[in-house]
Amino acid sequence: QAPDNFPPLRKEAAVRVLRGRMKGIQGHCNSCYMDAALFSLFSCTSVLDSMLFKPFPLCDRNVQSILRDEIVNPLRKTGFVRARSVMHLREQLTEKGPCSSFTNAEKDPEEFLNLIMHQILGIEPLLKLQSGGQEQECYCYQIFMDKQEDLVVPDVQQLVEHSFLSSRLKLVEIPSCFIIQMPRFGKEYKMFSKIIPSLELDITDLLLDSPRECCLCGDVATLECS
Repeated sequence: QAPDNFPPLRKEAAVRVLRGRMKGIQGHCNSCYMDAALFSLFSCTSVLDSMLFKPFPLCDRNVQSILRDEIVNPLRKTGFVRARSVMHLREQLTEKGPCSSFTNAEKDPEEFLNLIMHQILGIEPLLKLQSGGQEQECYCYQIFMDKQEDLVVPDVQQLVEHSFLSSRLKLVEIPSCFIIQMPRFGKEYKMFSKIIPSLELDITDLLLDSPRECCLCGDVATLECS
């Protein structure tokens, strides 16, 4: 355990602490979905550190302390989290959640995020989306799209835009945190062999009622063609 609080790793420190053998979160018993999600959410960013400290109305302080002291702080301090610490969290999720298989079965990352953010910590939804005039709130966005022959090795920007367009979705407001789950189809088939991370994401075209430039005259656009 690392009871002292450590900031997220940045630049040279991230490379020094996280690169090499025995680094990252140790996998065990189908934990890969949770390991990858926790690493992405906390290793190099503080945008969700409220999950570690803030006393939300429904917050389970025991789960919060396990997440903070046994997983996030050791990851930021030494670059390594042992499987036993993640199993401790999984046992708590099994005990407090509606599903009894969090300790042994592979889950969808969205199921894990919904459980820990909504039911256990009581965090407000991070995203507001609109489709067909109906608004919906969620904690992360999973990319759904048909196979695109022209996208051989896409980047995240392309995938998000294609997915929003095909699903006729818009962001109601700029999200404080935009968690995106890449397209995947189990162990046998992957839609893309590789996806290039976009270090910045331009959401201008994804925002509802956002002023945008006409591609022909340069004035403020009044119509949008898909």
